[in-house]
Amino acid sequence: MSFSSSTKNELSRLTIENQCCALAELASIIRTNGTIQISSMNKISLKFATENAAIARRIFILVKGLYDTDVDVMVRRNKQLKKNNNYLIIINSKEITKKILEDVGFLTNTTSSYYAVDYKVPERLIENRCCRRAYIRGAFLGGGSISNPEKAYHMEFVTNSKDHGEELADIINSFGLNSKIVIRKENYVVYIKEGEQIVDILNIMGAHQALLKFEDIRVLKDVRNNINRLVNCETANLSKTIDASLRQVENIEYIDSRIGLEKLPSNLQEIALLRLEHRDASLKELGMLLDPPVGKSGVNHRFRRIEDIVEKLKRKES
Repeated sequence: MSFSSSTKNELSRLTIENQCCALAELASIIRTNGTIQISSMNKISLKFATENAAIARRIFILVKGLYDTDVDVMVRRNKQLKKNNNYLIIINSKEITKKILEDVGFLTNTTSSYYAVDYKVPERLIENRCCRRAYIRGAFLGGGSISNPEKAYHMEFVTNSKDHGEELADIINSFGLNSKIVIRKENYVVYIKEGEQIVDILNIMGAHQALLKFEDIRVLKDVRNNINRLVNCETANLSKTIDASLRQVENIEYIDSRIGLEKLPSNLQEIALLRLEHRDASLKELGMLLDPPVGKSGVNHRFRRIEDIVEKLKRKES
């Protein structure tokens, strides 16, 4: 099971504390997953479709709990994938459908034969903090997804309305988050990419088990990344040390073949002999071998003087 599916399953099993939150959650699911069907006989029905059995059960419980009406549930085999069931939740009652859509502020002018759809979220539905949390939860159940944190930090909510996308982003950002909107295939996607903010929104929705799993993976990734950075740093430093040592040995051998090391000043002769004897040592280690010890910058200064001597000898030969 994917991380996204397990998160939705956890959210679908949360206890519904009060009716205002239940209505806010249902309002969000309707705007992200609901389909309104109006027949030629002016019959109106409300449908939901999902491949997640836990979400289907959640929608059923929300509708039954709020309206105590008959809800049809159909299970169909997905013909393309041939392994996933497709769950259809249908409210056929015209009166109950109109009542639901009016309560969630989705339809206006329902007294006539003309129906106006309104994707904007009525303020009364999200007045309370608990209701805003429920609304975000419903948006995730209806049209959200979260990437496996082992691969990437990405959470998104998909809606086909610009107005609803902007409203949803505002609701999410009211909790101090920084969600953004992008258009993808005529849909509006509200997304969050930062790991810490995804942890926050999981907490806001009430997905505490998913949060703990996400944090465990995030900590392991951070430790692994830190170790990799340290290893890369050590490898880079080792490569620099080896390259410098090879260059220094080459300079010392060049001087020895041209004028002899005994012609060097005593301090340069001393460091040259130490380098030939300890080719893998760092500048700091070479400095500690001197008597008296010399710091890294002092050792580096001596090797620069040796390099200057080599350049002068090469210029004389050219």
